[in-house]
Parts: sequence; C-alpha cells; structure tokens
Amino acid sequence: MAEKLVIVMANTDPRNGEELGAPIFQATVAAAMEYDVDVICTATSGVLMKKGVAENLFIKEGSPKSVYDFIKDAYEAGVKFYCCSPNLDLFEMTKDDLLPECEGIVGGAHLIEQIMEDSSKVLTY
Repeated sequence: MAEKLVIVMANTDPRNGEELGAPIFQATVAAAMEYDVDVICTATSGVLMKKGVAENLFIKEGSPKSVYDFIKDAYEAGVKFYCCSPNLDLFEMTKDDLLPECEGIVGGAHLIEQIMEDSSKVLTY
C-alpha cells in the first residue's frame, strides 16, 4: 500500500489565482511519484469543485491553462478530489453541480479519519 498524502485546501481563496497553483501542482507531483493523494476542498476552496468555476480561474493572468486544466491533469495523474459537505449549502450546490473529477462529498469525520491514519501525511493550504 502506498503512503497517503492528504492535501486540505481550507485557506486557499479561489479569488486569488496564484494561491491555487502550489496545492494542485504538488498533488500532481505526489501522484506521479506513486503516492495515494486526496485533495479535500473545504471552506472557500470548496467552490472549486463546482462546475463552471475552475474553468474561469487562472493561476497567472494570461495563462493558457485554467485552474480546471490543472485539476484535470492532477486527476489524470491519480489525484482524488473531494468536496466537504458544508460546501453544498455554502455555495448552493448539489451533487450534480460537482466537477466530474470530484470523487464525492465528505464530512469532517472523513477528514479526521484520513489524517489519523498511520500512513497519512497532511499538507494544508
């Protein structure tokens, strides 16, 4: 079993594009290194899992790749993205509103279980 990296995007503000690059890029690199990688989007960053949002965000002005392109690259490398359940109400979303790359909806217990696993390492943004 591969070691697990859990990246929690809680303080990353999608309105600040340059904040989005590091966590998604590092998740992609870790997955390419054959680690099991989960990215849990919660608080303000949870809106990234809503269809139509990441497609219109850019890490750098003038970049040809949207944040959604980076999410797709990470997903293709094996990264699993999750949306925290309170975000559904916060951003007026349903499960149908989530990106196809979003594995599903998780709550606080899931996050704590992932962090407490012996083989898990955690990065927060």
